[in-house]
Amino acid sequence: MNQSLSYLGFSENQPIHWRLDSKTLVQHSIDKKFGVLNDTGALCIETGKYTGRSPKDKYLVYDTITDSQVDWSSSFNNKFESSKFKPLMNKMISYLQGKELYVTDAKACAHDDYKVNIRTVCEFPWSAQFAQNMFIDLTESEKNTFKEDWLIICAPGFEANPSEDGTRQGNFSILSFKDKIALIGGSGYTGEIKKGIFTVLNFELAVNRNVLPMHCSANIGQEGDTALFFGLSGTGKTTLSADPKRKLIGDDEHGWYDQGVFNFEGGCYAKCIDLTAEKEPEIYAAIRPGAIVENIKFFEGTNKINFEDSSITENTRVSYPINHIENAVIPSLGGIPKNIFFLTYDAYGVLPPISKLTKEQASYYFMSGFTAKVAGTEAGVTEPQLTFSACFGAPFLPLHPQKYAEMLTKKIKEAQANVWMINTGMTGGVYGVGSRMKLSYTRTLISAALDGTLNQIEYFKDPIFQLEIPKSCPGVPSEILNPRDAWSDKSAYDTKANELVNAFEKNFEKFGATRNLVS
Repeated sequence: MNQSLSYLGFSENQPIHWRLDSKTLVQHSIDKKFGVLNDTGALCIETGKYTGRSPKDKYLVYDTITDSQVDWSSSFNNKFESSKFKPLMNKMISYLQGKELYVTDAKACAHDDYKVNIRTVCEFPWSAQFAQNMFIDLTESEKNTFKEDWLIICAPGFEANPSEDGTRQGNFSILSFKDKIALIGGSGYTGEIKKGIFTVLNFELAVNRNVLPMHCSANIGQEGDTALFFGLSGTGKTTLSADPKRKLIGDDEHGWYDQGVFNFEGGCYAKCIDLTAEKEPEIYAAIRPGAIVENIKFFEGTNKINFEDSSITENTRVSYPINHIENAVIPSLGGIPKNIFFLTYDAYGVLPPISKLTKEQASYYFMSGFTAKVAGTEAGVTEPQLTFSACFGAPFLPLHPQKYAEMLTKKIKEAQANVWMINTGMTGGVYGVGSRMKLSYTRTLISAALDGTLNQIEYFKDPIFQLEIPKSCPGVPSEILNPRDAWSDKSAYDTKANELVNAFEKNFEKFGATRNLVS
């Protein structure tokens, strides 16, 4: 194997650390004072100015490949002039000349027929370790014959000159589908690496391979039945897919092909704000040697993480290889899904804890990608803020959401899969009045859907949302199943429910057409 990056314009004498193991990369980070170990042996780092993704600074190169394919009407698909891409790349390479570089070779997609070889060239050792955690290890044979399909150049210390380079500001994340190169500069947030490749797969698999790329978690039962969990941040996607009775396929990114699903990744990237061993035992136990914890604080005088401390960011994160999860499926493959769950945190408290969707409703709610957040601080305003993110992942969708929705609808029909909407948010009133749906009830309802119990139950139709709601479920109080029954003020429920209907319909206007939620 030729351990040289001369084909990119680097000097033959460039100091390169090639495919170092995790332990060695950690030691380099410690030696360079980029991070320290916590009391369980995980590397703890700070990513600098940026502690999350910067969607306004994510670009797709506008060229003959993306011209007619990309949904340029989306606010997340920012055009980058093709004539400026190579000059900016050359400036990055000039900046990196003579520096120690860290190269990781890995692949995305657990199914060999769809694998994408990825080479990541990094300025910092912990960026390379993140790529090693999140992508899939190569076999010895694959290492010997490796040729990248996509190249990532990650230089957090390099900032663009907007007036010259065509960026909005110093930081940027740019994908060129013609060159198959991703440039990441000016930001140390590791999630840019992961989500850049997710965006690539959302384009290439959907356009060229008839694979539906999905922002979801997935698990598989003892009988081989696969379940998918779509949901935005805070809805319980990671928590609910981590079921001790089922094996984890993956927690975030998957593809659905004609014979089943496969994980895009080889690791997990979990939020860890307020993490406890009781609430999230799998994630808590995964924070050990090989894991990278970002932007946390220790209890004073110790190296024990204070997971409640959000003084750097609410978006504290941990990345770790999927084999840190005891019941993970490796290789990360599953069969054709039998049950699909759309998770939403409804701060209005008007959606049922579980409802069964028709294929038309599944398409509608998938394109809507709804959840809600509470405005302000804990002591502040408690009015809910609605959030709609198409297909539960709008920032990563190069194509129009309708394309993904059509693919999902077709696959649901072929698989004869059940589609459920789960409200993990409020019941009995809006945030500040009602109460949070008990996790035990949500788990019981999901288990009843998975084992077929809910297929034997009588349903009724909600008159406002036209959702099919079970009249009963063993282990769950019947009075919470109909959300209106859980409200003491029925007229207040009706008002809030109709507000949410109107919000859904207004959101749908951005897709170029109006659509009635209850039609």
